[in-house]
Amino acid sequence: MPRRHPARDKDHISGTRDGAAPSAPPAGNEPGIARRRFLGYVLAAPTLTVAAQLGAEALVPRQAAAAAPALIPSLPGPAELLDLNDLLTLAAVPTSNLITIRIDSDGTAHFALPRAEVGQGVTTSSAMIVAEELDLPLDKVKVTLADARPELLFNQLTGGSNTTYSTYTPIRVAAAVARGRLLRAAALVLGDAVETLTTKAGAVVSPAGALLGYGELAAKAAALTDTAVEVELKDRADFRVIGTAQRRLDALDAVTGRKKFAMDLQVPDALPTMICRPPTINGTVRSVANLAVVRAMPGITDVVTVSTGVAVRGRTFGQCVDAVRALDVDWGPGTAEGASDATVLAKLRRAELPLVVPPLPLLTKAVDARFTFHFSSNAAVETNCAIADVREDSAEIWASLKAPIVAQEQIALKLGLPPTAVRVHVTEGGGSFGRKLFHDAAHEAAEVSQALGKPVKLMWHRTDDFRQGRTHPMSTSRVRATYSLGEVLTYEQRHTSVATDFGHGIGELLTAEVARLPVADLAFSETMFQLTQVSPYHLGVTTQLLSETDKGFNTGSMRGIYSPNVRCAQELVMDELARRMGKDAYAMRRGLMKDPRARAVLDKVAAAGEWGRTMAPGTAQGIAVHTEYHSHVAVLAEIDCRPETSGRTIPNAYTGPRVTKVVCAVDVGLAVNPRGLEAQMMGGIADGIAITLTSGLHLRDGHFLEGSWDQYFYTRQWNTPPELEIIVMPSNGEKPGGAGELAVAGATAAVACAYGRATGTMPTVFPVNHAEPLAFTPLPTVPPVPASPTDGRDRTI
Repeated sequence: MPRRHPARDKDHISGTRDGAAPSAPPAGNEPGIARRRFLGYVLAAPTLTVAAQLGAEALVPRQAAAAAPALIPSLPGPAELLDLNDLLTLAAVPTSNLITIRIDSDGTAHFALPRAEVGQGVTTSSAMIVAEELDLPLDKVKVTLADARPELLFNQLTGGSNTTYSTYTPIRVAAAVARGRLLRAAALVLGDAVETLTTKAGAVVSPAGALLGYGELAAKAAALTDTAVEVELKDRADFRVIGTAQRRLDALDAVTGRKKFAMDLQVPDALPTMICRPPTINGTVRSVANLAVVRAMPGITDVVTVSTGVAVRGRTFGQCVDAVRALDVDWGPGTAEGASDATVLAKLRRAELPLVVPPLPLLTKAVDARFTFHFSSNAAVETNCAIADVREDSAEIWASLKAPIVAQEQIALKLGLPPTAVRVHVTEGGGSFGRKLFHDAAHEAAEVSQALGKPVKLMWHRTDDFRQGRTHPMSTSRVRATYSLGEVLTYEQRHTSVATDFGHGIGELLTAEVARLPVADLAFSETMFQLTQVSPYHLGVTTQLLSETDKGFNTGSMRGIYSPNVRCAQELVMDELARRMGKDAYAMRRGLMKDPRARAVLDKVAAAGEWGRTMAPGTAQGIAVHTEYHSHVAVLAEIDCRPETSGRTIPNAYTGPRVTKVVCAVDVGLAVNPRGLEAQMMGGIADGIAITLTSGLHLRDGHFLEGSWDQYFYTRQWNTPPELEIIVMPSNGEKPGGAGELAVAGATAAVACAYGRATGTMPTVFPVNHAEPLAFTPLPTVPPVPASPTDGRDRTI
């Protein structure tokens, strides 16, 4: 809709809430008022439809936090001035007025969220924000996921723990505009002054007690032309929904099987489809020896060669599995042919950037360490899947996508269609952790559908996800910290990684926002590194640099990009510095902490977890802090590495050392939904335990050996801590910070430190079980889909 010359509504409408006194007009530039006054729009529509309008001045790069006193302070890094979260938010501002809320005649508020819901709970938190500002019951807010909308530009990209941070104010502004219009409409109906009216539980209330529901006012509050309206947001002191613990709005549907994911949708004639994939990473098809035989198999309707393998379409997925297993394919080499853990490690070593500060034995001492982090899988519980219906002049796609605009553009290019001819529907997803930033399945589904001229419902097998899917890249961290007379003088970290693929929209965003970047003319990956890495400690002259190598792997920004590995290495070095200088690990961290909020979460876990208590030999505590995206987390972990624990036997499982207790304190500024925040921390802690102790991929002869969850030893019931406490710090900010990835790095580092203290040796290879003899028998690579197990009941524990 045109918004160049909107009619300005000159009346400042607010009304009172729950009987409160009418709001006084804003006075000058009083800080408390200015932060809550915004401009929004009432859009031309049959029923009340509103949008936010924000200026760039509403979201400016922050100043570095006031540094705590330190004998040898460190200068703030780039991410302490403007981080990836800030950049994503700033890029979203110009199109915030395209995000709308609609009030229907039944009094329901509808909001199409331009972000992905993949289990992190953003539909619930977004509904809470709408309900708060509209004074509407939470069950009267319906949040859906928006289709790909190219006009939103960078406002439809889910990543970097950014959803709530970037949409918090626009959603509130739009809801406040709606409330103001409803008050104005009610004033006309009732004949009362708008300042005397209040709103409560989805209704406007007059001084005499008359009630008008939002539904009966929705049409009256609508506008014939786009109209600009000034609004003032609710004061935090009046919040009744935001900050309260709410259960997920989709929880019941999720546990009863009613929640709809991509594979649950019924698209006419879209039949199950799977792909026979190569035995090595990104291998190619030379020829297929038995096409006719496979095409004649029961239920199989089509077999076709595509860019990633051989696609089979059938009546059931079971029939597709049988067909995939029956195919006789001559495969060409892949992009990592012959590669192994050892060959990749050698490449990483050769690509390491040099350290600058030399050890000076007569003047200083140094901690020198090198850490290796093996590939880890980015497979979510929901395997890669998508539905596609490609016609001669159009296409329609259904998938869980975090970057649907990019998916739309790239699929259109692949199909030879204009982007406007490709409609992309965003479905809810069963997990992601960065995986669904990539649209691999949607791209494949579109390619297969075009080749066949038929709709397809494409699903990856679990083994496909482990062997050909996205991985967190293998990396090393070379660290040197110098110290003298009990003070840390310098800290250097050279992180070297297999290249991370950022071809999902963030590259375009960085290019568009380059003028804002607080970094020099760095390459793209180095810029990403600088925008995401924050050292929470004063460590004297600090440099953290990235080097990347080897683009032959399918990699992704798996829940933290670089942070879990970088922070794990730094926290282990912090423990070693404390040991050598004769200091308590917690006390040293506390004394070097830059930010008082970070110090507060550290103090909280140390007290709640009884840091320093006497523990049996072979058991120990570890403690760590992680800061990112305006949020802080501290984790205290206790581990049992005694032989009777690490050697315990559970059928079909890798057990090893067990984390027995975790205390986590988290400060995200303003916690919209503390219950959802607790769940995010629990998931991050489970991830951290896994990638530290048990979960890694073994690369051999150009393929990964792991092929299922049975072989990729993620944190299971027998390895989760029996004691787990999540402490949400009191809200102390005007808006929420990022939370989705926060706990992973903190938990990874705390568990690694606990392991080092329990065993007396600093771990340097992760997961720590990687060098062990394989605890499983690898599945064959041909056929790529293993035979279905017949002993599933025996494996149930």
